[in-house]
Amino acid sequence: MIWDDRYSAPSFFYGTEPNDFLREQQARLAAGGRLLCLAEGEGRNAVWLAQQGFDVTAVDGSAVGLAKARALAADRGVHISTVTADLAAWRIDADAWDGIVSIWCHLPSALRRDVHRQVVNALRPGGVLVLEAYTPSQLALRTGGPPDPDMMPTLALLRDELTGLDFELARECERMIHEGTGHNGRSAVVQLVAVRPA
Repeated sequence: MIWDDRYSAPSFFYGTEPNDFLREQQARLAAGGRLLCLAEGEGRNAVWLAQQGFDVTAVDGSAVGLAKARALAADRGVHISTVTADLAAWRIDADAWDGIVSIWCHLPSALRRDVHRQVVNALRPGGVLVLEAYTPSQLALRTGGPPDPDMMPTLALLRDELTGLDFELARECERMIHEGTGHNGRSAVVQLVAVRPA
């Protein structure tokens, strides 16, 4: 598996610090709430959220990445739950989460639509989705992300896929990203914070 290979190095491919956008939006998440981190890899976001007092579950297809996530959590004196699963087969429990974090969760468009339908129902009323992803414009910048535009959503696609949530923040922009060796340089992204109506 490509991700097991990528995460097998001693270093952290995307570093050990949380995503900048997640850090900026953390206050929008219910204090101490139950959070699900999608495609969490080596755990930098999940561990940081646990340090902020959240009850965090990280899901990823790579057992190697999640083993590093648990080690990082132990090193920082916090606990996270982990689930090794393919999002094509794993189902997200309905009405179960105070927040869902989707940072660089790039999936084929058909699967992404299915996962996002689940996300809408998985949030509890008042629950918050925090998402950042590369857009197809990223292909010209080549500073990270998948090589396939089908795996890169636009804001218009996300508005359609996440029907049922209220968008509190939604934008496409370019910004500088420095996350380990995996993401480095000017990047074309979509960012959003969306809430399930209470």
